[in-house]
Amino acid sequence: MSKTIFWDFDGVIIDSMAVRDIGFELIAKQATNSQNIIDEFITYHRYNAGLSRFVKIKHLYENMLNKSISQEEINNFANEFSILMKEKLVDEKYLISQTVEFIEKNYKDYNFHIVSGSEEKELNFLCKELGLSKYFKTIEGSPTHKNDLVKNILSKYKYNIRECILIGDSITDYKASVANNIKFYGFNNMELIKLGSYISNFNDFKKVIKEQK
Repeated sequence: MSKTIFWDFDGVIIDSMAVRDIGFELIAKQATNSQNIIDEFITYHRYNAGLSRFVKIKHLYENMLNKSISQEEINNFANEFSILMKEKLVDEKYLISQTVEFIEKNYKDYNFHIVSGSEEKELNFLCKELGLSKYFKTIEGSPTHKNDLVKNILSKYKYNIRECILIGDSITDYKASVANNIKFYGFNNMELIKLGSYISNFNDFKKVIKEQK
């Protein structure tokens, strides 16, 4: 039986992809005039949804543009991105209703933790503004890698890995579950069905995880 659930944020709790697309496109346009590279970067961002903006910005410069970029410059771009996200994503219309309903109804029955590729201060700001903070024992994000976020929580709380699951919408989430030997459930991304367990909707999910062995 599952007792602890690690939640990805973007794409699982909040439908933020379109807004984040805009943010990353603005960053790319400051770096290049090539629409092909901009489009390629947005594709990379979407496929690697669980990666932090710090990693994505570095990838844009060093791997796509063959340019060097300092950590200070990366941080400046990340801060610009965060300002836009805080402005746009506080709107409750972006919340994924079925997920939030499940969380609201079941947070007292499980240990809920958010482990996200989003920047941690921004993540906590959004959760507070959207009234979500009270449902989670911890809310953690980048620049710490998701693999390590999960690992550190497992160690701190001494959870039994057989009683833990991770719910995510990207291959990065899947890799974090594999790295920590916990069960993965894909959500909101049909490409993840081939990896095993998948949540089509949360209506019967509590019954499913009760039966998990």
